[in-house]
Amino acid sequence: MGLAELVGPHIPYLRRFARALSGSQKSGDAYVEALLETMVTNLGEVEGEKGNLRVKLYRLLCRLWESISLNLQASTPADHWERAAQLKLANMQPRPRQAFLLTAVEGFSFEEAAEILETSETGFAALLDEAGREIGEVMATDVLIIEDEPLIAMDIEDIVGRLGHRIIGVARTRKEAGELATRRKPGIILADIQLADGSSGIDAVNDLLGSFEVPVIFITAYPERLLTGDRPEPAFLITKPFAPDMVKAMVSQALFSTPARRPPAALLPAEAPVRQ
Repeated sequence: MGLAELVGPHIPYLRRFARALSGSQKSGDAYVEALLETMVTNLGEVEGEKGNLRVKLYRLLCRLWESISLNLQASTPADHWERAAQLKLANMQPRPRQAFLLTAVEGFSFEEAAEILETSETGFAALLDEAGREIGEVMATDVLIIEDEPLIAMDIEDIVGRLGHRIIGVARTRKEAGELATRRKPGIILADIQLADGSSGIDAVNDLLGSFEVPVIFITAYPERLLTGDRPEPAFLITKPFAPDMVKAMVSQALFSTPARRPPAALLPAEAPVRQ
């Protein structure tokens, strides 16, 4: 198979990543063009190694981005969300920016992203932590936790607080969630599915989304009950038991990628409570 057939399917995604890195369509496309030129003259960089082709392509692109400057005048973003995203990225250091985009936007695992950035998984976790802190400094917000298990709620409070966010309260029931949000509107919600009094975390979230718009991360031991494929599903979902790094990455991703306004269609259908 020729180089074009091998690399062609990956080019749109490489452009997306490069544009996000550079904050400019023109600069991002220039980096991808430089990548292709490098591959033509050094085919061994791709063909001579075993392993995941996609990982190798992104690794080469990251090497180029760190070694040459093609940061041309930024193009004008098409919409408000793009402008906001560029501003958020501009406040992040280069390596943490790459780490965040590789996982949050391109969907690489921690192991794959560490290989791309040619660092250990411990080193990559440190970069992702730094990215989370930098996003938190720019986007520090009020957090509502809807969770009926005290130890889990404490863990979430600690993890989110270390990112620079403010905890406005922990609700154990649907009613408590509504009361807390009425007193102080949250900037993000982390919600369990089943609550202390048998009420539904989904219903609690829907109550709140009916009054204001806010990104929501659901936390559940049974993700298959939400990810059925036949109804509106949450964009952000954490499975119990969770690792702190997953919570950090998901909170940063939700704050970074959620548009300022969401349509009412984001509301999830109510679900009969199931004891977890």
